[in-house]
Amino acid sequence: MVRIILFVITNLSVMILFGSILSLLGFWSSTTLELIRMAGIFGFGGAIISLFLSKFAALSAVNGVIVNKASNDMESWLLKIINKQAHKLDIVAPQLAIYDSIDMNAFATGSRKNAALIAISSGLLKNMQQASIEAVIAHEMNHIASGDMITMTLIQGVVNTFVIFISRSLAKLICYWTSFMQDQDNEQFDTNNNQHGDVNSSLTYVIVSTCLEILFGMFASVIVFWFSRHREFYADAGSAKLVGCRNMISALQELKRSHESKTSNGIIATLYINSVKKNSLISDLFASHPSIDERIEALQHGTYFNKSSYFFK
Repeated sequence: MVRIILFVITNLSVMILFGSILSLLGFWSSTTLELIRMAGIFGFGGAIISLFLSKFAALSAVNGVIVNKASNDMESWLLKIINKQAHKLDIVAPQLAIYDSIDMNAFATGSRKNAALIAISSGLLKNMQQASIEAVIAHEMNHIASGDMITMTLIQGVVNTFVIFISRSLAKLICYWTSFMQDQDNEQFDTNNNQHGDVNSSLTYVIVSTCLEILFGMFASVIVFWFSRHREFYADAGSAKLVGCRNMISALQELKRSHESKTSNGIIATLYINSVKKNSLISDLFASHPSIDERIEALQHGTYFNKSSYFFK
């Protein structure tokens, strides 16, 4: 709850600040207030809807099957491990799903930590040692216990709101300036509310605001992915505390030896423990996960064991 209140207050404060700047510049109007409302609704609306549909969307994307009752020894062991770790983390045990894939992978999703789901690939279950599987489960359990799904949704909502509000505010200023310069030549500059409506509905405004949303959206994605990479470090550290650092490192080494995920499904690509990773400066900025080598090094040095922050914990 503290995390939610903090993000909402931050979001509102920044929008009010930009609104105040527009007011000082003489551009505050009822349309600006409507823009703030619209940016908040659309910015958070899409992120929240995605959060509540995340479990259904993820299962559909991988054709996962929920295991309500164990049908073999492996499923029985998995349910036992999940319940054991859930008890240690003081959360409700998430549902277990298994999906058919040659990739050694797993992910966690859900709208809240006490109604979550862990999905594990058949490739991981067939090719990974049990101690390493337990470490992978612990990694996903820490994502759930830390409320990472909600945190990432809030961050995405905040940046979406900023992108919409800032891009359209700047588009309005650019259109006003363009109109001013044109009307100066004709000595017909008019600043009444009717002209404001013309600017907002003009083709120039639509084109400029769309281009700015794309541009700022790319910068905003860098911020979101930066948070996502740090969450992976914390989940690794949390797993190490639950099952031992050596087991978590072994799990990562097994993932690396197999191959990094070749799955490029956009719906859940950022959820995988073993995500697609390309070695280039640009791709690193837009990567949802650090490289496995970076994660192993962080565990070996204990970098994330004792850190905490409202944004991360």
